[in-house]
Amino acid sequence: MSTQLRGLVPRRLAPIVASRMAEEPVVLLQGPRSVGKSTLLRSLAADIGAELVDLDDLATRDAAARDPGMFVTGADPVCIDEYQHIPIILDAIKAELNRDGRPGRFVLTGSARHEALPRAAQALTGRLHRLPVYPLSQGELRGVQEHLLDDLFADPAAAVAAARPSDTTREDYIDSVTAGGFPSVLARASLASRNRWFDDYVSLSLERDVRDLSRIRQAASLPALLERLAGQTAQILNITRAASSVRLDEKTAHSYVRLLEAVFLLYRLPAWGTTLTTRSTASPKIHVLDSGVAARLMRLTPQKLAARSPTALTEFGHLLETFVVTELLKQASWADWVGGVGHWRTRDGDEVDLVVERDDGTVVAFEIKAAGRVPGEDLAPLRKLRDATGDAFVAGVVFYLGTRSYTFEDRLHVMPVDRIWAP
Repeated sequence: MSTQLRGLVPRRLAPIVASRMAEEPVVLLQGPRSVGKSTLLRSLAADIGAELVDLDDLATRDAAARDPGMFVTGADPVCIDEYQHIPIILDAIKAELNRDGRPGRFVLTGSARHEALPRAAQALTGRLHRLPVYPLSQGELRGVQEHLLDDLFADPAAAVAAARPSDTTREDYIDSVTAGGFPSVLARASLASRNRWFDDYVSLSLERDVRDLSRIRQAASLPALLERLAGQTAQILNITRAASSVRLDEKTAHSYVRLLEAVFLLYRLPAWGTTLTTRSTASPKIHVLDSGVAARLMRLTPQKLAARSPTALTEFGHLLETFVVTELLKQASWADWVGGVGHWRTRDGDEVDLVVERDDGTVVAFEIKAAGRVPGEDLAPLRKLRDATGDAFVAGVVFYLGTRSYTFEDRLHVMPVDRIWAP
């Protein structure tokens, strides 16, 4: 069992929100339910003496639906929690900004993707800045300010040389992967209690949040579809196979996947660099946004994953990849220089799990291996990407479960997984 969380955890996003408020009229914090958005917003409102409008409260929601303009006028900034319950409030904000469009007027939180809401995509075009809020990162949990992405783009050789030997065991990694990053889960001591939370979280997300976004006719198929898709985590998305297994037509399954993305249960990692070679594919990979949720949907416990059977090794490999990719996406979300992220895969089967592109066109690429050593052939996909991108390729990193960081060859390095959050 991983370490039990006690007390509030300072979020890396807090100072970033404050800095964006100095430039943007509206800042939107969007991410899964129970990820800590409301806590972050309350803390921000208390720090700046702002009014907090909680639309999760039914009385407040009813009043805002009747007269949204009343809730967006007066002293600013105004902080609105779970705005997606009353999307029309965006029209009131737009009218208020037409009168006074200074930076720092509004901070919103939402548990559904902005573009998935009716009318929302158009209401504040050019005036709304979105910041993703992910589950807690491993660095946040440990009180460490992660900076590996910055280090790799700045000086990858120095990042490797400065790394200390890892003492994290395979069992430690399994515990972290299956726990995930939701604060409410990490505050619970027992595996049974955590599993109950995961089950309730998924059920409520499907029964309330998905249905708030869309009237779905085959709702009973949604939990089963989510489980099938969780079984594809860290793999190329195969909607046809998932739809067939739960007896849905493919068109309906596509719409349901978009809804599951809209409430932040799933994340589609797009293909990157499909124009690099004629053999590059454009298919996305699917990830469950939190590895703990993925493990629970797949009914994988630390005990099952600790087995040395081929099935357990494969399943842990997929979960570890989802865990590492989301940890790196968290770091990317705190940077203002990221130009894009994706995976790279060729029709010949060569695959790089994650590519992070800076806005100047340079890239750092990552492969994740659930093993204690990295033979040379494991670097073959990174070599091909390095050759295809030339001087734009800053570094390729293979993460593994071993102890040492080292440079394997030109711009290709090997690091323990815990180097992602090492101090």
